Amino acid sequence: MPIYEYECDKCGEVFEVNQKITAKNLTKHNSGSKCGGPVRKLMSSNSFQLKGTGWFKTDYAQKSPTKGADSKKETATPPPCATGGGCPAAG
Repeated sequence: MPIYEYECDKCGEVFEVNQKITAKNLTKHNSGSKCGGPVRKLMSSNSFQLKGTGWFKTDYAQKSPTKGADSKKETATPPPCATGGGCPAAG
């Protein structure tokens, strides 16, 4: 659940509130023995950081060639008529 900062316009207190993203903004400083003045939501920097690998396209797992794959040569499979199989009649 996100933590939002508010400031009271009447007493100047800055305080934090845990709220759902879908919750409405607070309008009064009324928790406990507070002054009841109007409050406004502050813009503050967050502490969310993406560290380490795996966060960018270049960091995702890629298929790497197996050892010795470069030394193996792929040979094409000959058509069936070259191996004695039936070939379609040339027309």
